[in-house]
Amino acid sequence: MDDETILLAHGSGSRLSHDLIEKNFLPSLTNPLLARLDDSAVFDLSGRLAFTTDSYVVSPIFFPGGDIGKLAVCGTVNDLSMSGAAPLYLSLSFIIEEGLTLGELKKVVASVKAAAEEAGVKVVTGDTKVVNRGSADKLFINTAGIGVIPPDVDISGANAKAGDKIILSGTIGDHGIAVMSQREGLKFSVPVQSDCAPLNKLVSDMLQASRHIHCLRDPTRGGLATTLNEFARQSGIGIRIEEDKIPIHDGVRGACELLGFDPLYVANEGKLVAVVPPDDAQKILTKMKRNKYGADSAVIGEVTADHKGRVILKTRLGASRILDMLSGELLPRIC
Repeated sequence: MDDETILLAHGSGSRLSHDLIEKNFLPSLTNPLLARLDDSAVFDLSGRLAFTTDSYVVSPIFFPGGDIGKLAVCGTVNDLSMSGAAPLYLSLSFIIEEGLTLGELKKVVASVKAAAEEAGVKVVTGDTKVVNRGSADKLFINTAGIGVIPPDVDISGANAKAGDKIILSGTIGDHGIAVMSQREGLKFSVPVQSDCAPLNKLVSDMLQASRHIHCLRDPTRGGLATTLNEFARQSGIGIRIEEDKIPIHDGVRGACELLGFDPLYVANEGKLVAVVPPDDAQKILTKMKRNKYGADSAVIGEVTADHKGRVILKTRLGASRILDMLSGELLPRIC
């Protein structure tokens, strides 16, 4: 029954462990590689590979617009996509706290299935562990992902060049505010939902428009401002952006004003920042706007040879201020 809870015995390697996997994971996630239930997945790949790993400890595990399962798949897919890779295979390891209900677990696994199907990736191996009550805050998920990079693609945070345009794929701060509002029980007049989404097909569309994209990154922890600072430092260039060109939902803007947050530093889980050659910017932007995850895309600034290693924001009032990298933790446990 869905209201039954996870016991320490579910992590013992006993019949309960096998039942947990066979009844709660395989029905949703099975595929020829996973169904073999070997200690590792075996598959053929050729070409340049991208490999990433991540861990998800979001609190709470369910939030407006998603949950830890959707977040784990989308976050890993997006990390691969930011190198220009086509994501193919994922691993998922569930660290489950004693007391989690089977209903909650099934809901998370269903989200994993839906997100993986949307992204076109397969979960081919995984693991479960059960820890004592109070040791894991319901559920932690660790992932790894593998993808293939086309031979003519070279995307890195170190590739930005003076004159490049900076494109943002949509509104910022949605995920961080959605998780925080659920955690603290806050309600706003304009509801806020997480933007958690797989971006690999958006990146594929962009690469169809131009193979000369210089940098890509999803601005998760630390938000847009921190991502731009990473580009500036890796590439040894300056960046100038304009505040009035950055899309922000009214609900996020209002919440940030109320709570004293700067949306430029709030986490996102379904947005990307691209640094592209000026001659290719318009055709890339046009392609992005035709994708549902890039409909609100905008050119928000450019790369400059001035003030190397720094990001400058032109405010709505016409003044300029330095956007430094986030110091400390604005919103902990948001991914």
